[in-house]
Amino acid sequence: MREYVKCALRNLGRKKFRTILTISSIAIGVASVVLISTIGDVGKYAINEELSNLGIGSLSISVNKQRKDIKLKQSDLAAINSISQVESAIPIMMEYSSLSMRGLAANVAIWGIDAGANQIISISPSYGHLFTRSDIASGSNYCLVDANTAKGFYGRENIVGKQMRLLIGGSYEDFTVVGVVASGGNAMQNLIGEYLPMFVYVPYTTMQRLLGRSNFDQIAVKVQDSTIIDQTANDILRGLEVANRTKGGYNIENVARQKDKLNNLMNIVATILSAIAGISLVVAGLGIMTVMLVSVNERTREIGIKKSIGANRGIIMYEFLTEAFTISMIGSIMGTIVGVLLAVTGCVLFGIKMLLNLPMIGLTIIFAVVSGVIFGVYPSWVAANLRPVDALRYE
Repeated sequence: MREYVKCALRNLGRKKFRTILTISSIAIGVASVVLISTIGDVGKYAINEELSNLGIGSLSISVNKQRKDIKLKQSDLAAINSISQVESAIPIMMEYSSLSMRGLAANVAIWGIDAGANQIISISPSYGHLFTRSDIASGSNYCLVDANTAKGFYGRENIVGKQMRLLIGGSYEDFTVVGVVASGGNAMQNLIGEYLPMFVYVPYTTMQRLLGRSNFDQIAVKVQDSTIIDQTANDILRGLEVANRTKGGYNIENVARQKDKLNNLMNIVATILSAIAGISLVVAGLGIMTVMLVSVNERTREIGIKKSIGANRGIIMYEFLTEAFTISMIGSIMGTIVGVLLAVTGCVLFGIKMLLNLPMIGLTIIFAVVSGVIFGVYPSWVAANLRPVDALRYE
């Protein structure tokens, strides 16, 4: 086998430029598939992380938008917390508005949350502290900001004690930063930060006071046992409908199920894009066939000499198949390296965790090599079936 590979490399070296072009076509196809599959996996991981960090628990309860006569009230929150399967439930309010700090302004998503919200939503203080029960009870003008907001205005994360102005209820209010949290769409903001609002958290009682409201936008619920989450959702729905003497007025979303649907959609998109990129491997295989047919034509006399001194059809065919295998393998390795390097570079630039789908990379290499060998069968068969007399007479 070693001699066949040496012979293949020697023959491929005769036409270096042509060989480089053929190998490059394989490498481009493999790099495209590797890059697309890696982007799909990294994107799916990043989005799942963001869904966990944006402030939504296992179940999200809201009022049907068509029902203007129903509101989520404190009594509804108490009723939900009284259900045995519910571990905890918190009110959530949300409003898109403007933030002003140090003479600069930015779009902001203001989240009204309760004390202990970190038990359901993923917010953990990097500096300072979260809201206390007294903060909620008094409706104080305290706020939490995410790290991106802090760095956007001050160039550093620790801005505890700084003042900011938030537009709530038609007028600006002064707030004191009591904590900086590591949440709020960090990866997505790195990618398209200028289009996403910054995140600020305030006590929900403060938002109610400034907006002149006593209701909530949503209630986030954490269920004790995820295996009975659907049953718990039905119990909550029935309890709310009975307590408020209404029907069809509430929406309950299973966030975990929404994640699964999103993951399935992203898998389908990544598979389709990878299949499209895989077409380039087929085109590259056709290129291998063309190049090897030309090589057979150029080496007709050489083939005749080999046959005349004892080389049989199997040896000739195996020699040309080894050349096809060598071209495909070198191109696959180069393409894999290029694809991985591009993916790593992109993840480093955007600050996203790098993930490699090794089974997909392995399948891509196998497909590229097998397709290259298959497309090399016909030229090898042509070379193996040349008659020695005709080959020696060929000029």
